[in-house]
Amino acid sequence: MSLLTISCPCLFGLESVLSGEVKRMGGENVQVTDGKVTFQGDEAMVAKANICLRTAERVLIQLGSFQARSFTELFDQTVQLPFEAFIGRADAFPVKGWSLGSQLHSIPDCQSIIKKAAVRRMEQVYHQSWFEETGPVHQIQFSIHKDNVCIFLDTSGVGLHKRGYRKTSNAAPIKETLAAGIIDLARVRQDDVVYDPFCGSGTFLIESAFHALNIAPGMRRRFSAEQWDCFSKEIWTAQRKEANARIRRDGKFRAFGYDIDPEAVALSQENAYQAGVAGRVKTSCQGIDRFQIEDERAIIFANPPYGERMLEIQQAEEIYRTMGRVFQQRKYLSFYIISPHENFEEIFGRPADKRRKLYNGMIKCQLYMYFRSK
Repeated sequence: MSLLTISCPCLFGLESVLSGEVKRMGGENVQVTDGKVTFQGDEAMVAKANICLRTAERVLIQLGSFQARSFTELFDQTVQLPFEAFIGRADAFPVKGWSLGSQLHSIPDCQSIIKKAAVRRMEQVYHQSWFEETGPVHQIQFSIHKDNVCIFLDTSGVGLHKRGYRKTSNAAPIKETLAAGIIDLARVRQDDVVYDPFCGSGTFLIESAFHALNIAPGMRRRFSAEQWDCFSKEIWTAQRKEANARIRRDGKFRAFGYDIDPEAVALSQENAYQAGVAGRVKTSCQGIDRFQIEDERAIIFANPPYGERMLEIQQAEEIYRTMGRVFQQRKYLSFYIISPHENFEEIFGRPADKRRKLYNGMIKCQLYMYFRSK
């Protein structure tokens, strides 16, 4: 199989982080657009991207892109795409997607046209008029933005933020891919010490351990393309073996999590166990007013209550004031705090050294980064 065009959507604000991951992984001709990183690679790269990328939401194979302003144009150009290179006679190939700022704005109609075009292409290649679609799922995805159409095949299945360790979560968890992006920005290393005073379900703690010890986030889960006949299962096995060999088992990384809710503390520890890093993570029940750091060097991650979902805004603001009091400003300590509150820095008590706009779900936030000493 020749080089494939691989497209990985990501959360807005993490494009540069994902681009760096892809380049370190060996992706070729890397291109960055809003919410997406596109590159080229072979079948092994598809497997490696699914298993190893920390901030990608999915790994898609781009079958083609073109302009279409009518359903006739959409059909005629979709039918030219090489669906048969991936989809077998009995395979399922459902269609889903989105359209924004385009003349083709009806999603159901676009789904129907693209499905018909895929069927027509398969009829021409396989010389059959009926497709039972009982085999492995090959999810066709489309995006239509300002009349530019992209057609993809989803190789991941369940989103890549589903690592497999978080069976349950607390009321307002941070997404694994977002936590991984923040951790990458903080440059967590194999001998670092990490704290999270609002550990919730333990996402920051676990993703920090993965990053520090170079544990591939997809090691413990499976992906749709593993079931495709067009891909060699041996390649997936080989990529998992290589990822396992890259783990830094001699790293001295440690993580400490605290939460006022004892159920959250227990959940964090259980999730760390499911992730295989329980020996690196210690959690205990403690409020933010008792937070202190005994280590000389440490990185603190915090996703404090926002007010919109968990607490009244006034209560959240009181927590921010307490954070400003207990988060010491001294050498070798850095803090990475995500919050949607526009006046966070004022309430916290000091301006951030750097800020970055990110989205936690649909909530627009700022990542406030404090890494300079007094």
